[in-house]
Amino acid sequence: MAEQTEIRYLTAPSIDTKKKKYCRFKKSGIKYIDYKDPEFLKKFLNEQGKILPRRITGTSLKYQRRVAQAVKRARHIALLPFVTDLMK
Repeated sequence: MAEQTEIRYLTAPSIDTKKKKYCRFKKSGIKYIDYKDPEFLKKFLNEQGKILPRRITGTSLKYQRRVAQAVKRARHIALLPFVTDLMK
């Protein structure tokens, strides 16, 4: 027979442990973001071709600006599309 002081849960209590976001450029020591590498730049775009925000990618402000500039340059010379239905 269970004691009266024992507490039971229907599901295990979950403790939210979110992963710490980090800037992959600072961690890897990347200084220059090459606009001529569309496969790398596609990691920062969603399915419609929009640039993903910092809060999702975890990129720092300095490198987010550089990523945005590189994506815009790649779009201008037709390495990346401006708009698409399914890019990935």
